[in-house]
Amino acid sequence: MLAHFTLADAGRRLEDLETPVPVIDIDVVERNLRRWQQRCDEAGLANRPHIKTHKLVPLAKAQIELGAKGITVQKLGEAEVMADAGITDMLLTFNVVGGHKLGRLADLARRTAIKLVADNEAVLEGLSQAAAQAGRGIEVLVECDTGAARNGVQSPAAAIALAQAIDRMPGLAFGGLMTLPKNGARQQMAEFLGEAQAGLAASGLDVPTVSTGGSPDMWKDDGLAQVSEYRAGTYIYMDRMQVAAGSATPDDCALTVLSTVVSVPTGDRAMIDAGSKSLTSDLVGLEGYGEVRALSGARVYNMSEEHGFLDISRLNHKPRVGDLVRITPNHVCPVTNLFDKVVLVRGSEVLGAVRVDARGTVQ
Repeated sequence: MLAHFTLADAGRRLEDLETPVPVIDIDVVERNLRRWQQRCDEAGLANRPHIKTHKLVPLAKAQIELGAKGITVQKLGEAEVMADAGITDMLLTFNVVGGHKLGRLADLARRTAIKLVADNEAVLEGLSQAAAQAGRGIEVLVECDTGAARNGVQSPAAAIALAQAIDRMPGLAFGGLMTLPKNGARQQMAEFLGEAQAGLAASGLDVPTVSTGGSPDMWKDDGLAQVSEYRAGTYIYMDRMQVAAGSATPDDCALTVLSTVVSVPTGDRAMIDAGSKSLTSDLVGLEGYGEVRALSGARVYNMSEEHGFLDISRLNHKPRVGDLVRITPNHVCPVTNLFDKVVLVRGSEVLGAVRVDARGTVQ
């Protein structure tokens, strides 16, 4: 795993690090990756991990080396960074709209086998023009709203109609169906996809790929009968949200935010140097913004931009100014994007720092 990384010296102890900074236990990462790849292999699913969680080229390459079919990206900027590193098999799961983006897409399509999604016919003309500019065909999957109420066609009939429109459009090829179901609603997803597949078969269109995703339900088998590909991102690091969903244990959480106690104004409150610019403000239905396992699960109960408010009211041994704490965030995906670098560790041993390759690539 470490062979993929070029590590910058960051000292050898956690005490050598400047805070706040994400620290990633590489042994936990490797365990998470191997476990999920084995799950996909046994279930007959192509693993196409979402790199928006880690945004690191070395980890994307490690995922592929362990057996992933390719990767999933959410924005063109992520795809460009990964393509620059030599990764060519990508699925971009966001509608590409607008002249600037279509020009970048054409450039990407010249050097990669990037696949796209669409949920409306208005997007297709631009994709067709990009394919012509690139000089090659582009596969497009129909994005289906199977309950998450985000992007996606709203019915199997609409999925069939859009697939047929893709098939008619110069330079485009229908690549299958793609969805992100609502958590806990795989059966609803299966009914939608099953009806769409039956209609497409009746119309003479093959469905090369049926792609679903989501880390909260990743270990469940229900609703996967029609699925050929799975996209998960958070599984590489896990977080409080996944622990609450039952898809991870606290020991599976590979990334924590190392922070320093800067003040202990009262016996109930310690102030830390990690606020919303380090932990994000995502509550995702949880109480607090993160927790410190080593302090009996003490929670970050409030934040300003640079300050975290740590509840120490129930602790017999209170932290002191200068103490380091490792915070497990609620939602790990935005955390990586907040930092220029992360630090790899084994337990409390610091291995080195790495640049976050696709940090800030939201366009």
